[in-house]
Amino acid sequence: MSEQPDPFDEIVDAETDRDPDLAVIEAGSRTLRAQAGSPQGDPVPVRPADPEVDKALRAVEQELAGRWGETKLEPSVARIAALMDVLGEPQRAYPSIHITGTNGKTSTARMIEALLGAFDLRTGRYTSPHVQSVTERISLDGAAIEAERFIETYEDIKPYIEMVDAAQEFRLSFFEVLTGMAYAAFADAPVDVAVVEVGMGGSWDATNVIDASVAVVTPIDLDHTDRLGSTPAEIAVEKAGVIKEGATVIMAQQPVDAAQVMLKKAVEVDATVAREGMEFGVVSREVAVGGQLVTLRGLGGEYEEIFLPLYGAHQAHNAAVALATVEAFFGIGAEQARTLDMDTIRKAFASVASPGRLEVVRRSPTVVLDAAHNPAGARASAAGITESFGFSRLIGVVGASGDKDVRGFLEAFEPIFAEVVVTQNSSHRAMDVDELAAVAVEVFGDERVVVEPRLDDALEAAITLAEEESEFAGGGVLVTGSVITVGEARLLLGRG
Repeated sequence: MSEQPDPFDEIVDAETDRDPDLAVIEAGSRTLRAQAGSPQGDPVPVRPADPEVDKALRAVEQELAGRWGETKLEPSVARIAALMDVLGEPQRAYPSIHITGTNGKTSTARMIEALLGAFDLRTGRYTSPHVQSVTERISLDGAAIEAERFIETYEDIKPYIEMVDAAQEFRLSFFEVLTGMAYAAFADAPVDVAVVEVGMGGSWDATNVIDASVAVVTPIDLDHTDRLGSTPAEIAVEKAGVIKEGATVIMAQQPVDAAQVMLKKAVEVDATVAREGMEFGVVSREVAVGGQLVTLRGLGGEYEEIFLPLYGAHQAHNAAVALATVEAFFGIGAEQARTLDMDTIRKAFASVASPGRLEVVRRSPTVVLDAAHNPAGARASAAGITESFGFSRLIGVVGASGDKDVRGFLEAFEPIFAEVVVTQNSSHRAMDVDELAAVAVEVFGDERVVVEPRLDDALEAAITLAEEESEFAGGGVLVTGSVITVGEARLLLGRG
């Protein structure tokens, strides 16, 4: 009797494309005529109900906005290190897990957080950017920090921020201040473990003043090429900076040249590496109502029939990375060979939410939001839509940033969009709608492109086009192209 092939072996050479991190910003509050209403249990907080608290939060936001934004960088950890020094090194008060990569960081961080919380550990999670409120960036026990506590944390460290500002060549940036606030808030809580996502890169990212016992590398692809490099290998050199002496590295499937860079760095610092497709991975997955059913192979063994309420193969791979990360944190694989409690793992994964990641925000017709903003993310999003939604006619709403590979992004969606409505979000980084339309016409042809400069008008136009399929047909809308576009659309559609 011949041996059946192990499906796990097929993982090794499988191509893995992931959707990008969730990164959407606070936007206007206009609402479409077909408002869906805010769902129960929405993980994204709204503005504070207390007018005085809201006023105080806006004052903090205004002060933060007066600093260098996240697109202006001076690659150095000198300023954040100086802030940590005067604060008494709060980032060393707890163990940490550090996450880098191009796509999938925030979803993976949310899964890691859910798993650790299910095992009764108090967690702090730091991710960026945010969906609707800056407070989302700092999470305690699986929920965004309360506005009052956010304000208090800022006021507590403000004198130290000003002290560092005065001593440095450049003032602390917006992201550096928030990173300092997160580390201080985690120490004050106190948390049992911090789950920290890099802002950009690794070596000189402001978060890289921690010595994480577990370093996570999600899929590396081309993005921020003007700052990080023009090839996966060049980008990997910067991202490898999160790998510290003696750490365990959980590495998602990577381009070969990027993997080689990571493995070389691990050898240099005597780190242990677990690779997706070798030491852990996705054994099987099938589409289920509201998500998917997966079987994962972790560092300690197999975990069967896990319901994951997220769409797309990329999220199953993110789940495998998250599971291996938590196993490594608990010493499984290196120090002990066992699986974690199956019921606890299932319960944790079933609770995961990732706003703006193939997120359904309206029905009849169905409107889906996805924060894809680079070609790799677009390919993952297109595959997830095709697999999980039976749309007979899909209308795209795309508002892109000017510094992205817009042509590559649109080409990934061309096979699944019947028509595309190009638009422009409110950010100064937004690509001019006429420039975007010119590229879209080249990719889709003139007859498949609609131009609506205002996002609310673009949503209306797309919904109307989808409704032309008739009441009982399967028309849908996918809003994508920029993290800012998705954030503003989420508010316009009544989420927040």
